[in-house]
Amino acid sequence: MVATETKIKITKLKLDFKDSKYATGRRKKSIAKVWLKKGSGKIYVNGKDFQNYFSNDSHKMQITRPFEIIQRSTEYDVKSNVSGGGHTGQAGALVHGISKALLLIDSELKSTLRNEKLTTRDSRAVERKKPGRKKARRSYQFSKR
Repeated sequence: MVATETKIKITKLKLDFKDSKYATGRRKKSIAKVWLKKGSGKIYVNGKDFQNYFSNDSHKMQITRPFEIIQRSTEYDVKSNVSGGGHTGQAGALVHGISKALLLIDSELKSTLRNEKLTTRDSRAVERKKPGRKKARRSYQFSKR
């Protein structure tokens, strides 16, 4: 018997983003490079549709939030490369990048996006472990007797 090899052909997503605006978004350890241009409302993350890349519904809602706030959910196409961290951090970085790119296209949206706190980087990160403690704040169990 001869085992047959099946070759899986991975096609690289070719999108024309020459006349687009570029922005970088960050959250925790995640970095999102975002290209935004006029289009039909498609969002691609690492070459995949964002519906397939993110499995959690709250992440999907979070990513589309900047477009819903400015009431232009089907006017822009987004291509992004996201690296580092987990899915929650990547979704937050993507939102930050999309918001910054929207400001480059239309600066009148600044007050709207700023009121929703989408343009400022969320600086919260995991607190480091301290010496003499079990975790960052949790200490070892104390027994009096």
